[in-house]
Amino acid sequence: MVNLMNIKKLLTIAFICIGLAGAAMGEVVSQAYELNLEQFSAPTTNNSGISFRECDECEYLRMRVTERTSYSVNGKTVRLEQFRRAVSQVRDRENAFVTVLRHLESNTVVSISITN
Repeated sequence: MVNLMNIKKLLTIAFICIGLAGAAMGEVVSQAYELNLEQFSAPTTNNSGISFRECDECEYLRMRVTERTSYSVNGKTVRLEQFRRAVSQVRDRENAFVTVLRHLESNTVVSISITN
C-alpha cells in the first residue's frame, strides 16, 4: 500500500511538471502599446482603423479595429461612440494615456483604453 501511494505522488508530481513546462513554452499572441493621447488617432467606425506612434521620432503604425474590439475610458467599458466622445473632450492630451492591445496573428486591435 505504501508503494502504491508513493507511485501516485510521483505521477502527480510528474503531471504537474509536464503542465508547467508546457505553460512555460506558451506562445505570445498579443502585444500592448502604451502611449500618450497626443500620438493617437481614434477609429471612426467599428470596422475602420487606428493610427499612432510610440514616440515623436517613430513612424505611425496603423491597425484595424473590428466589431469585437473593446473600448474603455478610465477603467469603464464603453461603446465606440462614447469612447470617441471621451477622446475628443480630453484637453491635456499629453498627460492622457492610451493602451492598445493588438492580436498578433490577425493583426487586429483587441482593446483600446484611455486614462486621464
